[in-house]
Amino acid sequence: MTAVADIEPSDRVSRQRIEPLRAVRAFRRLVRDKEDTAQVFEIMQALTGRSLHRGYDRMLESWEGGRQAFLRDELALKLDDPIWLAQFEPGTVGAAYRGFREARGFTAQGLADEAKKVSPRVDAPHPVVWYSRRIRDVHDIWHVLTGYGTDALGEACVVAFSHAQTGNLGFAFIGLGAAREIRREDRSVPSRRAVWQAWRIGRRTRWLPGLDYEALFALPLETARERLGMSAPTVYEAVPIETRRALKLRA
Repeated sequence: MTAVADIEPSDRVSRQRIEPLRAVRAFRRLVRDKEDTAQVFEIMQALTGRSLHRGYDRMLESWEGGRQAFLRDELALKLDDPIWLAQFEPGTVGAAYRGFREARGFTAQGLADEAKKVSPRVDAPHPVVWYSRRIRDVHDIWHVLTGYGTDALGEACVVAFSHAQTGNLGFAFIGLGAAREIRREDRSVPSRRAVWQAWRIGRRTRWLPGLDYEALFALPLETARERLGMSAPTVYEAVPIETRRALKLRA
């Protein structure tokens, strides 16, 4: 048997130290090339700290979260399964998510491939690493639930919401950085207020990482929002769609 002392430190799932300079460099690269999604994961890894461990521990504190942790289903496999997605009736969360994907051509595997560029061990069979995959895979679901689009302002808002839900500083860094860049581009857009509101919505919303997403997908979208205590993103919605679409900063 291998003793713990014989294991290389790099083989341990450690509580990562915060690396702000690494995050700043990655954000600058992202601003230069808005399609370089790998930089998002670079930022997240640089600023994750203890948030993944805390999030996984929180899952175990509830009956449903503990059940999900025990089952350890891979959401990406379901989300990329057209047969699984086809079961959800019109008007449900699942149908809204299905339409969201089809309109944009997104796949869960595409996001996973970008994550692997930064963290080759993202597929490791470890409970905390599984939780990190879960947070990655629910990103587009949270777009659907919150009502934030995939325009630059919508992305800034959904990551601010995600920081409130997960405590990962990477989300806050990206949200605030994107809000600043949007303000530089168009001062008429209330990017800071929109991001701040998104964070507050995230704080008031029921904790999402530990949910049964298959059961959630079967609910009518408005019913799900009501049960989760999720309020409308009024600041974001007040910005004209044409203005949002014109913003060039896209995550």
